Amino acid sequence: MRVVTYAEPEVPSELRAQATALREQAWPGLGASPHDRALNPVVMLLVSPEGEVTAALDILSKDLEHGGRTYRAAGLSAVATAEAHRGKGNGRQLVAAAREAIAQSGADVGLFTCDRPLRGFYESAGWSVLQDAVLVGGTPQEPFPSDRPGFDKVTMAGFFTERARRHADAFPGSRIGLYPGEIDRLW
Repeated sequence: MRVVTYAEPEVPSELRAQATALREQAWPGLGASPHDRALNPVVMLLVSPEGEVTAALDILSKDLEHGGRTYRAAGLSAVATAEAHRGKGNGRQLVAAAREAIAQSGADVGLFTCDRPLRGFYESAGWSVLQDAVLVGGTPQEPFPSDRPGFDKVTMAGFFTERARRHADAFPGSRIGLYPGEIDRLW
């Protein structure tokens, strides 16, 4: 298995078609190009030696203001593993590779939400739970918080720069105004 990474518009058509089908399996209605270009979407795929996409995810990034500081933030979106390849470590391998890619990208922090039952999966790939933190998506005018009724989300995080690690205590127990916009309401 190999990890390949592309800026979203540059994904080769044969891999794009497979990734789109895989995402549709996991996230019906997501579509082929689900992200706001302003978030610099990067596509990461785990590809078998035969050229089959076994897992896919997207990395989105933007500047984030929190606690009076501005951070470069990145997070995972649309994580999916093909049904036939679940339980074999494919998703974990890709999520761990994405964490490393975010750390190497110059991002200060990695932040995203996941369904509570997936917490252990993301922790096993190197992410940490940001205790009692709420990501607020959408826009400041139309917020979309991760603690809204009917959601059962936890916030996952990684602090990658010295500056971010020094101020990491400003994040647990807080509402983090991510505000990725109207398309990617909550990554």
